[in-house]
Amino acid sequence: MNLNFKPVEAEDLEKLNPFFCKRPNKTCDSVFLDSFIWREYYNVRYAVSDNKAILWLMDLDGKTGSAMPICSEEDLEYYFWKLVEYFNTELKAPLYINLADEEAVEQLGLKNMPDKFKITEQVDLKDYLYDGNAMRTLSGKKLHKKKNHLNAFKREYEGRYEYRRLCCSDRGDVWKFLDRWREEKGEEVEEHLDYEVRGIHEILKNCSLLNVRMSGVYIDGHLEAFTIGSYNPLEQMAVIHIEKANPEIRGLYQFINQQFLIEEFPEAVLINREDDLGLEGLRKAKLSYNPIDYARKYQVEQIW
Repeated sequence: MNLNFKPVEAEDLEKLNPFFCKRPNKTCDSVFLDSFIWREYYNVRYAVSDNKAILWLMDLDGKTGSAMPICSEEDLEYYFWKLVEYFNTELKAPLYINLADEEAVEQLGLKNMPDKFKITEQVDLKDYLYDGNAMRTLSGKKLHKKKNHLNAFKREYEGRYEYRRLCCSDRGDVWKFLDRWREEKGEEVEEHLDYEVRGIHEILKNCSLLNVRMSGVYIDGHLEAFTIGSYNPLEQMAVIHIEKANPEIRGLYQFINQQFLIEEFPEAVLINREDDLGLEGLRKAKLSYNPIDYARKYQVEQIW
Protein backbone atom coordinates (compact mmCIF):
# COMPACT_ATOMS: atom_id res chain seq x y z
CA MET A 1 0.00 0.00 0.00
CA ASN A 2 1.57 3.27 -1.15
CA LEU A 3 1.33 5.54 1.91
CA ASN A 4 4.29 7.76 2.69
CA PHE A 5 3.98 9.05 6.27
CA LYS A 6 6.01 12.09 7.30
CA PRO A 7 6.14 14.42 10.34
CA VAL A 8 3.78 17.42 10.45
CA GLU A 9 5.58 20.70 9.69
CA ALA A 10 4.39 24.30 9.54
CA GLU A 11 5.11 24.34 5.81
CA ASP A 12 2.46 21.63 5.35
CA LEU A 13 -0.45 23.94 6.21
CA GLU A 14 -0.99 25.18 2.66
CA LYS A 15 -1.12 21.61 1.37
CA LEU A 16 -3.19 20.11 4.21
CA ASN A 17 -5.65 22.86 5.09
CA PRO A 18 -8.00 22.19 2.11
CA PHE A 19 -8.71 18.68 3.49
CA PHE A 20 -10.04 20.00 6.81
CA CYS A 21 -13.61 21.07 7.61
CA LYS A 22 -15.17 18.98 4.82
CA ARG A 23 -17.39 16.81 7.00
CA PRO A 24 -19.34 17.37 10.24
CA ASN A 25 -16.94 17.33 13.20
CA LYS A 26 -17.24 19.58 16.25
CA THR A 27 -14.02 18.48 17.98
CA CYS A 28 -10.92 20.64 18.24
CA ASP A 29 -9.18 18.09 15.97
CA SER A 30 -11.34 19.31 13.09
CA VAL A 31 -8.79 22.10 12.40
CA PHE A 32 -5.11 21.83 11.44
CA LEU A 33 -3.62 23.73 14.37
CA ASP A 34 -4.47 21.12 17.00
CA SER A 35 -2.41 18.46 15.20
CA PHE A 36 0.43 20.96 14.87
CA ILE A 37 0.48 21.97 18.56
CA TRP A 38 0.60 18.36 19.79
CA ARG A 39 2.77 16.91 17.02
CA GLU A 40 5.76 16.35 19.35
CA TYR A 41 3.71 14.96 22.23
CA TYR A 42 2.12 12.29 20.02
CA ASN A 43 4.90 12.05 17.38
CA VAL A 44 2.29 12.86 14.73
CA ARG A 45 2.89 11.74 11.13
CA TYR A 46 0.60 12.06 8.13
CA ALA A 47 0.14 10.74 4.60
CA VAL A 48 -2.03 12.20 1.86
CA SER A 49 -3.93 9.42 0.07
CA ASP A 50 -5.20 9.85 -3.52
CA ASN A 51 -5.16 13.62 -2.95
CA LYS A 52 -8.49 13.08 -1.16
CA ALA A 53 -7.69 12.29 2.47
CA ILE A 54 -5.15 12.77 5.25
CA LEU A 55 -4.35 9.58 7.17
CA TRP A 56 -2.50 9.74 10.49
CA LEU A 57 -0.02 7.77 12.54
CA MET A 58 0.89 8.70 16.12
CA ASP A 59 2.28 7.18 19.29
CA LEU A 60 -0.53 6.35 21.73
CA ASP A 61 -0.13 4.48 25.01
CA GLY A 62 3.17 2.97 23.90
CA LYS A 63 1.88 1.71 20.56
CA THR A 64 1.16 3.02 17.09
CA GLY A 65 -2.28 4.52 16.76
CA SER A 66 -4.19 6.81 14.47
CA ALA A 67 -7.01 9.34 14.22
CA MET A 68 -10.05 9.49 11.99
CA PRO A 69 -9.20 10.34 8.36
CA ILE A 70 -9.53 13.99 7.37
CA CYS A 71 -11.64 13.95 4.23
CA SER A 72 -15.12 14.62 2.87
CA GLU A 73 -18.17 12.95 4.35
CA GLU A 74 -18.70 10.74 1.30
CA ASP A 75 -15.09 9.52 1.37
CA LEU A 76 -14.91 8.73 5.09
CA GLU A 77 -15.96 5.08 4.87
CA TYR A 78 -13.49 4.27 2.08
CA TYR A 79 -10.49 5.85 3.86
CA PHE A 80 -11.42 4.41 7.25
CA TRP A 81 -11.25 0.91 5.81
CA LYS A 82 -8.07 1.80 3.93
CA LEU A 83 -6.58 2.73 7.31
CA VAL A 84 -7.73 -0.60 8.75
CA GLU A 85 -6.03 -2.39 5.85
CA TYR A 86 -2.80 -0.43 6.35
CA PHE A 87 -2.63 -1.35 10.05
CA ASN A 88 -3.44 -4.99 9.40
CA THR A 89 -1.19 -5.61 6.38
CA GLU A 90 1.67 -3.11 6.74
CA LEU A 91 1.93 -2.72 10.52
CA LYS A 92 0.67 -6.25 11.29
CA ALA A 93 -1.44 -4.74 14.06
CA PRO A 94 -5.09 -4.01 14.85
CA LEU A 95 -6.36 -0.49 14.14
CA TYR A 96 -6.27 1.72 17.23
CA ILE A 97 -7.82 5.19 17.03
CA ASN A 98 -7.80 7.82 19.73
CA LEU A 99 -10.14 10.83 19.91
CA ALA A 100 -12.50 9.64 17.18
CA ASP A 101 -15.25 12.22 16.73
CA GLU A 102 -18.81 11.16 17.46
CA GLU A 103 -20.04 12.09 13.97
CA ALA A 104 -17.56 9.70 12.33
CA VAL A 105 -18.29 6.87 14.79
CA GLU A 106 -22.01 7.26 14.07
CA GLN A 107 -21.63 7.59 10.29
CA LEU A 108 -19.45 4.47 10.09
CA GLY A 109 -21.82 2.53 12.34
CA LEU A 110 -18.92 1.27 14.45
CA LYS A 111 -21.07 0.69 17.54
CA ASN A 112 -23.06 -1.80 15.48
CA MET A 113 -19.99 -3.97 14.85
CA PRO A 114 -19.19 -5.38 18.33
CA ASP A 115 -17.46 -8.37 16.74
CA LYS A 116 -15.06 -6.06 14.85
CA PHE A 117 -14.52 -3.00 17.07
CA LYS A 118 -14.56 -2.08 20.73
CA ILE A 119 -15.82 1.49 21.11
CA THR A 120 -15.12 3.35 24.38
CA GLU A 121 -16.19 6.91 25.08
CA GLN A 122 -13.27 9.03 26.36
CA VAL A 123 -15.33 10.95 28.88
CA ASP A 124 -12.53 13.16 30.24
CA LEU A 125 -11.51 14.24 26.75
CA LYS A 126 -14.80 15.61 25.44
CA ASP A 127 -14.64 19.21 24.20
CA TYR A 128 -16.82 21.89 25.76
CA LEU A 129 -19.10 23.74 23.31
CA TYR A 130 -20.60 27.18 24.01
CA ASP A 131 -23.04 29.55 22.37
CA GLY A 132 -21.09 32.23 20.50
CA ASN A 133 -23.43 35.12 21.27
CA ALA A 134 -23.59 34.25 24.96
CA MET A 135 -19.79 34.18 25.18
CA ARG A 136 -19.46 37.51 23.37
CA THR A 137 -22.10 39.30 25.46
CA LEU A 138 -21.89 37.40 28.80
CA SER A 139 -25.59 38.13 29.12
CA GLY A 140 -27.97 36.16 31.28
CA LYS A 141 -28.13 35.08 34.89
CA LYS A 142 -25.77 32.11 34.52
CA LEU A 143 -22.93 34.33 33.26
CA HIS A 144 -23.59 37.21 35.66
CA LYS A 145 -20.52 36.44 37.81
CA LYS A 146 -18.32 36.44 34.71
CA LYS A 147 -19.61 39.89 33.76
CA ASN A 148 -18.94 41.16 37.29
CA HIS A 149 -15.31 39.99 37.07
CA LEU A 150 -14.99 41.56 33.63
CA ASN A 151 -16.36 44.91 34.80
CA ALA A 152 -14.10 44.84 37.86
CA PHE A 153 -11.08 44.42 35.57
CA LYS A 154 -12.14 47.34 33.36
CA ARG A 155 -12.67 49.61 36.38
CA GLU A 156 -9.44 48.76 38.16
CA TYR A 157 -7.18 48.94 35.12
CA GLU A 158 -8.93 51.74 33.22
CA GLY A 159 -6.44 53.60 31.05
CA ARG A 160 -3.72 51.01 31.76
CA TYR A 161 -4.71 48.08 29.57
CA GLU A 162 -4.62 47.50 25.82
CA TYR A 163 -6.16 44.59 23.92
CA ARG A 164 -4.48 43.99 20.59
CA ARG A 165 -4.04 41.46 17.82
CA LEU A 166 -0.63 39.79 18.02
CA CYS A 167 1.64 39.15 15.05
CA CYS A 168 5.00 37.49 14.46
CA SER A 169 6.92 40.52 15.75
CA ASP A 170 5.28 40.12 19.18
CA ARG A 171 6.74 36.64 19.73
CA GLY A 172 9.37 37.94 22.18
CA ASP A 173 6.65 39.29 24.48
CA VAL A 174 4.81 35.95 24.39
CA TRP A 175 8.00 33.98 25.08
CA LYS A 176 8.74 36.16 28.12
CA PHE A 177 5.18 35.70 29.37
CA LEU A 178 5.37 31.91 28.86
CA ASP A 179 8.69 31.66 30.72
CA ARG A 180 7.13 33.46 33.69
CA TRP A 181 3.91 31.44 33.52
CA ARG A 182 5.78 28.11 33.31
CA GLU A 183 8.12 29.06 36.17
CA GLU A 184 5.17 29.85 38.43
CA LYS A 185 3.71 26.40 37.70
CA GLY A 186 6.82 24.81 39.26
CA GLU A 187 7.98 21.24 38.86
CA GLU A 188 4.91 19.40 40.08
CA VAL A 189 2.84 19.82 36.93
CA GLU A 190 1.32 17.61 34.29
CA GLU A 191 3.79 16.38 31.67
CA HIS A 192 1.68 17.76 28.81
CA LEU A 193 2.34 21.39 29.85
CA ASP A 194 5.92 21.39 28.60
CA TYR A 195 4.80 19.98 25.26
CA GLU A 196 2.07 22.63 25.10
CA VAL A 197 4.66 25.38 25.71
CA ARG A 198 6.89 23.89 22.99
CA GLY A 199 3.89 23.78 20.64
CA ILE A 200 3.21 27.47 21.31
CA HIS A 201 6.87 28.29 20.61
CA GLU A 202 6.57 26.49 17.27
CA ILE A 203 3.42 28.47 16.39
CA LEU A 204 5.22 31.73 17.17
CA LYS A 205 8.29 30.73 15.15
CA ASN A 206 6.07 29.84 12.17
CA CYS A 207 3.13 32.20 12.59
CA SER A 208 3.56 33.70 9.12
CA LEU A 209 2.88 30.22 7.67
CA LEU A 210 0.04 29.21 10.00
CA ASN A 211 -3.55 30.34 9.65
CA VAL A 212 -4.02 31.37 13.30
CA ARG A 213 -5.63 34.24 15.15
CA MET A 214 -3.70 35.54 18.15
CA SER A 215 -4.43 38.34 20.59
CA GLY A 216 -3.03 39.64 23.85
CA VAL A 217 -3.71 42.07 26.68
CA TYR A 218 -1.00 44.48 27.79
CA ILE A 219 -1.16 46.18 31.19
CA ASP A 220 1.25 49.05 31.80
CA GLY A 221 3.07 47.94 28.65
CA HIS A 222 3.60 44.31 29.76
CA LEU A 223 1.87 41.32 28.17
CA GLU A 224 -0.31 39.75 30.88
CA ALA A 225 -2.57 37.49 28.78
CA PHE A 226 -2.66 35.95 25.31
CA THR A 227 -4.83 33.55 23.36
CA ILE A 228 -4.66 31.57 20.10
CA GLY A 229 -7.58 30.25 18.08
CA SER A 230 -8.64 29.02 14.66
CA TYR A 231 -11.91 28.68 12.76
CA ASN A 232 -13.95 25.80 11.36
CA PRO A 233 -16.17 27.37 8.66
CA LEU A 234 -18.31 24.27 8.12
CA GLU A 235 -19.43 24.23 11.77
CA GLN A 236 -19.21 28.06 12.10
CA MET A 237 -17.07 27.25 15.13
CA ALA A 238 -14.15 29.02 16.78
CA VAL A 239 -11.65 26.69 18.42
CA ILE A 240 -9.75 28.23 21.34
CA HIS A 241 -6.51 26.27 21.50
CA ILE A 242 -4.60 28.37 24.01
CA GLU A 243 -5.64 30.91 26.63
CA LYS A 244 -3.16 32.06 29.28
CA ALA A 245 -3.50 34.97 31.69
CA ASN A 246 -1.98 36.23 34.92
CA PRO A 247 -4.27 34.59 37.52
CA GLU A 248 -3.53 37.34 40.04
CA ILE A 249 -5.41 39.91 37.94
CA ARG A 250 -9.13 39.64 38.61
CA GLY A 251 -11.27 39.58 35.47
CA LEU A 252 -8.37 39.28 33.03
CA TYR A 253 -9.36 35.81 31.83
CA GLN A 254 -12.94 36.99 31.31
CA PHE A 255 -11.76 40.09 29.45
CA ILE A 256 -9.45 38.36 26.97
CA ASN A 257 -11.93 35.53 26.46
CA GLN A 258 -14.71 37.95 25.52
CA GLN A 259 -12.64 40.42 23.50
CA PHE A 260 -10.98 37.70 21.44
CA LEU A 261 -14.38 36.36 20.36
CA ILE A 262 -15.77 39.85 19.65
CA GLU A 263 -12.76 40.96 17.60
CA GLU A 264 -11.62 37.75 15.90
CA PHE A 265 -14.68 35.49 15.73
CA PRO A 266 -17.77 37.73 15.47
CA GLU A 267 -19.32 35.19 13.06
CA ALA A 268 -18.81 32.10 15.24
CA VAL A 269 -22.07 30.38 16.22
CA LEU A 270 -20.25 27.78 18.33
CA ILE A 271 -17.17 28.13 20.55
CA ASN A 272 -15.06 25.03 21.24
CA ARG A 273 -12.87 25.49 24.33
CA GLU A 274 -11.39 21.99 24.17
CA ASP A 275 -11.37 19.40 26.98
CA ASP A 276 -10.60 19.44 30.71
CA LEU A 277 -8.22 16.41 30.66
CA GLY A 278 -10.14 15.10 33.67
CA LEU A 279 -8.60 17.84 35.87
CA GLU A 280 -11.02 19.09 38.51
CA GLY A 281 -9.89 22.73 38.37
CA LEU A 282 -10.19 22.90 34.59
CA ARG A 283 -13.56 21.15 34.67
CA LYS A 284 -14.92 23.65 37.17
CA ALA A 285 -13.66 26.59 35.09
CA LYS A 286 -15.17 25.24 31.86
CA LEU A 287 -18.51 24.37 33.46
CA SER A 288 -18.72 27.88 34.92
CA TYR A 289 -19.19 29.25 31.38
CA ASN A 290 -22.39 27.22 30.94
CA PRO A 291 -21.64 24.89 27.99
CA ILE A 292 -24.56 24.13 25.68
CA ASP A 293 -23.15 20.80 24.46
CA TYR A 294 -20.07 18.61 24.18
CA ALA A 295 -18.06 17.23 21.28
CA ARG A 296 -17.72 13.65 22.45
CA LYS A 297 -14.75 11.49 21.50
CA TYR A 298 -14.16 7.76 21.38
CA GLN A 299 -11.41 5.18 21.41
CA VAL A 300 -11.77 2.69 18.56
CA GLU A 301 -9.99 -0.65 19.00
CA GLN A 302 -10.17 -3.27 16.30
CA ILE A 303 -10.81 -6.75 17.70
CA TRP A 304 -7.86 -8.76 16.43
